[in-house]
Amino acid sequence: MEIKGSREWNFGVEEEEQGNTASAVTVRGVLNTLYQNIRKDDNNTPVDVVIPIGHGDPSNFPCFRTPPTAEDAVVNALRSANFNSYSYTNGLPSARKAIAEYLSQDLPNKLTVDDVFVTLGCIQAIEMIITALARPGANVLFPRPGFPYYEARAASSKLEVRHYDLIPEQGWEVDLQHVEALSDENTVAMVVINPGNPCGSVYNAQHLEKIAETARKLRFVVVADEVYAHICFGSTPFIPMGVYASIVPVLTLGSISKRLGVPGWRLGWIVTNDPDGILKKSGLTRKIINCLDISTDPVTFIQGAIPDMLQNTTKEYYSKIVAIVKEAAEICYSKIKNNPVIDCPHKPEGSMFVMVKLNVSLLADINDDLEFCLKLAQEESVIVMPGVALGMKNWLRITFAIEPSLLEDGLQRIEVFCHRHAKKQ
Repeated sequence: MEIKGSREWNFGVEEEEQGNTASAVTVRGVLNTLYQNIRKDDNNTPVDVVIPIGHGDPSNFPCFRTPPTAEDAVVNALRSANFNSYSYTNGLPSARKAIAEYLSQDLPNKLTVDDVFVTLGCIQAIEMIITALARPGANVLFPRPGFPYYEARAASSKLEVRHYDLIPEQGWEVDLQHVEALSDENTVAMVVINPGNPCGSVYNAQHLEKIAETARKLRFVVVADEVYAHICFGSTPFIPMGVYASIVPVLTLGSISKRLGVPGWRLGWIVTNDPDGILKKSGLTRKIINCLDISTDPVTFIQGAIPDMLQNTTKEYYSKIVAIVKEAAEICYSKIKNNPVIDCPHKPEGSMFVMVKLNVSLLADINDDLEFCLKLAQEESVIVMPGVALGMKNWLRITFAIEPSLLEDGLQRIEVFCHRHAKKQ
């Protein structure tokens, strides 16, 4: 049918929005750009083995194999035919109870079923929290460097973002003076990522307590991203932020993705650590439930598997994973020290990442971290996350949660690449 007239369609993207969508500032968006830069043959196949040390997905490597207890729990839940229905808004009561008991092992105030909201991975937990916190004029404090999905989600919710600094020379601790300078009467929350992504930091009890006291003084809630909980291999043990919930209310975000090596199972949670009922009285708990009412539920049979998964996975399995990550971190740190182009101000103690500073003044034809990563992908088939995507230009984030032999190969390729592009003396 011929349409007369020249009227434009009623939908489309404004010119100034082109290339500036939320996905452009997520880990996935940046990684997609880097992967597109890898050299391929006529069959669109990479010409070399691609070494992915830009993002934390250990599930692709045999040494991080999911424990049989978790796999059996899923199979049994599926075959029981008890978990084929829709879920509840907050998640299945059995899953919520199991998560509450699992997390309560490390807390002075025991959690109840009503404190737990099951989500479709931690990404959805972030979405729900940011959406619930958003209101006209509000602002939220995010760490720099940090996890860029927070910024992308806040932009979608029209929530103003303010970045507080982490101090590399002090183990990437929070600059609490900067937090105080940034906050005002419209600051609704502060996000704390511990163990640290992207820094590999683990905060001690004294620092966590100071964070809680600062948040109480400034009257905002602490959002504790603890996806890498217990993946610690330095001298500082993991302490959940919920330990300090008597000082300030804490919203804890977590998942089974990293500790069990199953990011594709998409099971996470929001937990209210709120012994004084502040979150409930303020209406924030109700708003979280309202957000979950209009969102997608986690797969029901994965929820049904959670009780057996958490109860039957052994301490030996968890210890083995931490030992593997520790060995890989040692390899990573020692290799980095031998490369003058990159510098690591703090040896990683937790999570699966390390932040390193890129000295572009030593490179002849590379001007910044993004150009470094694009050329590295093209020339060496190594994927590294540019720091600019995490809030710190001319830094790099490297993950060591891969097979040790591949990690060594990838770091060796980076060294060769740096030598190739070094300024001639």
